[in-house]
Amino acid sequence: MALIVQKYGGTSVGSIERIKNVAAKVKARAEAGNQLVVVLSAMAGVTDRLIDLACQASQDPDPRELDVLMATGEQQSVALFTMVARDLGMKAHSLLGFQAAILTDHMYGRARIANIESQRIRQMLDTGHVVVVAGFQGLDAETGDVTTLGRGGSDTTAVALAAALQADVCEIFTDVDGVYTTDPNLVPNARKLPQVSYDEMLEMASLGAKVLEIRSVGFAKEFGVRVHVRSTFSDEEGTMVVPYNEIRERLAVSGVAYNKNEARITVKGVPDQPGVAMKLFTPVSEAGIVVDVIIQNSSEDGHTDLTFTVPKTDYKHAMQLVAKVAADIGADEVLGDPDIAKISIIGTGMRNHSGVATRMFSALARENINIQMINTSEIKISCVVQEKYTELAVRVLHDAFGLAEENQPASEEVV
Repeated sequence: MALIVQKYGGTSVGSIERIKNVAAKVKARAEAGNQLVVVLSAMAGVTDRLIDLACQASQDPDPRELDVLMATGEQQSVALFTMVARDLGMKAHSLLGFQAAILTDHMYGRARIANIESQRIRQMLDTGHVVVVAGFQGLDAETGDVTTLGRGGSDTTAVALAAALQADVCEIFTDVDGVYTTDPNLVPNARKLPQVSYDEMLEMASLGAKVLEIRSVGFAKEFGVRVHVRSTFSDEEGTMVVPYNEIRERLAVSGVAYNKNEARITVKGVPDQPGVAMKLFTPVSEAGIVVDVIIQNSSEDGHTDLTFTVPKTDYKHAMQLVAKVAADIGADEVLGDPDIAKISIIGTGMRNHSGVATRMFSALARENINIQMINTSEIKISCVVQEKYTELAVRVLHDAFGLAEENQPASEEVV
């Protein structure tokens, strides 16, 4: 008998018919002798409709009340699912975030899970119940207020519950059947990976891949939770997210990711003095804007140029903030470009293979794709290019590293 935490996304429970399909899958696993905790997202489209209603009600919805409203989407899902499950003969019981004692900090709209008091869930499992938990929501441990975890928060709920319960596996059911070498919508012959390491999945999630929410992967890595990404609409095996030492096929590059939600800002003629970078980035940070790639040129005549990227959705706000600071510090001008994209190759095998960067740059050069910025980590190389070259760059790099080949040697030496 295994203890399994399953999470089903909004598409998976997007209609009563689909809820019935999910309930049948859960019943089969329960009847096989497994203990099950089922985490559900709101039905597809419900969250967007709730946001729209909030915006109709108020020009600037109060964050606390917005979380109260947003949490009702998952409340609908777990109630409807439990009704269906009981009609199928299951002992099922639904719990909202506060009832499951998912305790968070007080950051409305993007709260972080601080602790899960799992006693109630354990007691229900021990009495033969399928426990159905509302994803995406929790309880402020200090105020007792309802909080939400942000987009993709149900993934985080599921993995955190799996960690707290020491589950054998956390199954993330979605509308894709695993983690691919790149977006199959761009590259039809992209290959499904049987396994991917926590570190690779963290990079993929941070670079735009939408299979798993990045905080859920962080939880999985920290607590050693085995995560199985698979499709609701198929019984095929998906992709296991596991520690690096369990990876059987260690490729130099295992995936190509892209992110079009990028914009570049350049501050020219910045005085090359201590504290100037701090003055530029402090208001951006205080506004909650995430800065990614940063490049500073060498100093000439006591001045330098500073270039960095921010999410395209924050571009206008960031430009306003930076322009004000630039004027205060005596910089020459601020330039911006919202029409860029970040293309990245990821692979833990980069640690042991030489020439990966050369192959990447050569492949892009052959297609006359100019690289504007470069950022690296131990297992990632990212290039900023013009947005119009995104799809071409992804396909070229996917081919350059042979990612569509079913029998790529695990020990391939990239030169």
